Amino acid sequence: MWIITIHSKKGIKMFEFCTEKEARERFEVMEGCKILSEVIYFNDKQLIET
Repeated sequence: MWIITIHSKKGIKMFEFCTEKEARERFEVMEGCKILSEVIYFNDKQLIET
């Protein structure tokens, strides 16, 4: 999961995306002080299996 956090005069807003591509596309057009983060869950089976 990918999260964009935007800090602006109106406050803090967070937007959630399923894919990195989708998040990066939106990140480019959003205004304000923004942070793009990937959320990794400890129990995510995709990350545990090697």
